[in-house]
Amino acid sequence: MSAGRAFPWAEYALMLAVAASAGAAALWLARTGYLPQPFVFDTNDTFMDWFNTAFWANRPGAYDVWRSIYPPLSFVFLDLTTLPGCYLSSPFHARDCDWLARATILAFYLVDIVLVAIAFRRADARTALPRTIAFAIGLPLLFTLERGNLILVAFAAFVLAYGGITRSRAVRALSVAATINFKPYLLLPALAQAVRRDWRPLELAGIATVLLYCATLAWVGAGTPGELVSNTATWVNFVAGQVWNEVNYSTSYAPFLLMRESQLPLLTFVSSRLVEGIEGVVPMVIRATQGLALVTLAAAWLQPRALSEARIAAIMLGAYLVTQSPGGYTQVFLLFLVLLEPWRGGAIPAIAAAYLLCLVGDWPLATVLELNTTSWLTGRPVNPSFGLTLGHFARPGLVVLIVWALSLDSLLHVARAHRSARPVLGLA
Repeated sequence: MSAGRAFPWAEYALMLAVAASAGAAALWLARTGYLPQPFVFDTNDTFMDWFNTAFWANRPGAYDVWRSIYPPLSFVFLDLTTLPGCYLSSPFHARDCDWLARATILAFYLVDIVLVAIAFRRADARTALPRTIAFAIGLPLLFTLERGNLILVAFAAFVLAYGGITRSRAVRALSVAATINFKPYLLLPALAQAVRRDWRPLELAGIATVLLYCATLAWVGAGTPGELVSNTATWVNFVAGQVWNEVNYSTSYAPFLLMRESQLPLLTFVSSRLVEGIEGVVPMVIRATQGLALVTLAAAWLQPRALSEARIAAIMLGAYLVTQSPGGYTQVFLLFLVLLEPWRGGAIPAIAAAYLLCLVGDWPLATVLELNTTSWLTGRPVNPSFGLTLGHFARPGLVVLIVWALSLDSLLHVARAHRSARPVLGLA
């Protein structure tokens, strides 16, 4: 048996580490009644990303009262998959009443796993099992499930768009359109087609995106570009004051720059020298990663067939997640693209980092918050404590590692491509 086809012991070992961490989190839940960090410390808020949005999908005011930043597709989808009679009083009442919504959340979690398994098997049957298991029970997807975030729905379309499951241009275009209309930042992976000069698929996806947006805008009767821009500006200002929520499960070191201005007495728990070090190093890490990604994309432009669409999409999305964090659950998109890579060359550190990002739980360094509340998952009164952890510093670093590993490996691929093919400077 050749070395390239050897049994993937390293990946099975990493998968077992993820499984052990998931098991430890399950034991923690059974013993304490709530999930460990970095799961959200509001233990009564499970599934509420879904039900807060569904509440406004069943009444007017999503954009002018609630100030939503979601495009209209989210409200159309939730309007079709919820029981309207459950949304007469509050989102929390709806969570207990609407069995259809709860079933839809769990169904999409299972659909995501099935689609991921198919995609990984088509990419490499030898590594499909450990990658599928690690992804299915890993922190990013479990966090998305616990939040009940619509990423569960968007991710199914994402796998169809980028996972090599279908060759139908129409299906892929509609899938890309759905991802962008659920989560606008997913425009970035779609632009990988521009780097590769795949203009026809990009054109189809663009047309489908606009048509889907116009159709859902007409359905909802709100969610114009002006409303989305205005509400996003309001949201950015609001999030800037929620430093703890941003740091707790972040893809980027950027939220650390707000630590000194936060209302939390962080200097009680960490030294001022550490805070000053973070303020000095973080901008350099972010800018260096952005610069390397841009250089890699420019090199890929010169040799559009040297890199796969998934590789280019991973670099573009990774650079965005290093720059700012739309939430830890957005890692599902990046990790899926990374785990489509073969275990060889410079992709190995990126794949190993992806497995490490799937580890469930955290290593506490200092307690910051102690609460007396109720856990919706177990129906028990609980006393959760949360604080600074090793993961707050390690997880954004692993995202940086992914971008650097893929970028440096990509530059080598482009350099080799120059030996046999001239650089392509035009648009064709």
